[in-house]
Amino acid sequence: MPKGWGLILIVALWSSSPLAEDLDVDSDSWTREYDPIFKKYTKRYFGPFFDWRWFKSQAIAESRLDPNVTSDRGAIGLMQLLPTTFAEIRSLNPHFTAIDTPRWNIAAGIYYDRYLYRKWEVPSEKERLFYAFASYNAGYSRLLRTMKRHKLKESTWDDVKKRLPGQTRHYVKTIRSLMSDKKHEKRRMRGISKLLLSQNS
Repeated sequence: MPKGWGLILIVALWSSSPLAEDLDVDSDSWTREYDPIFKKYTKRYFGPFFDWRWFKSQAIAESRLDPNVTSDRGAIGLMQLLPTTFAEIRSLNPHFTAIDTPRWNIAAGIYYDRYLYRKWEVPSEKERLFYAFASYNAGYSRLLRTMKRHKLKESTWDDVKKRLPGQTRHYVKTIRSLMSDKKHEKRRMRGISKLLLSQNS
């Protein structure tokens, strides 16, 4: 093979593969291998009425469901958790034994999502989830500072997202696209706020 063709081939293969946002979470392009784990920990941390596909979509946006991915910043696994974040979560959940084990990586990611979800007090449960995802991507403190600086406390997600970094806007948009808004966003989330606020861990 002539010099340089290997790189061209890799680029060609990547560019010809479907982007995450061009598919929905139920596409046959995504593995079903981890679905039982997403279901189990969504039910544990968000309750029985919450659609577990939200967190599978998040994992697709994070890693394309590749458990071996490590980012330039050192984030690891399906849910792209930093080792420091995982260590904090593990201090409260000692049975989360290894960040590079898919089960515990997913469990820790969903646990962290719930932690972030509970920090936001917004009228819409669905929009509250978008705030959690944005916080997961950009950092809770950064998002909070942005909202305070622009006096966006009572604003809708559509107003808030305009002030966020492009990467974060794209991240949440990708998750929503994977969920195919019309198909999944209307799934029942009844009672989720009371359930989460009543849980101690």
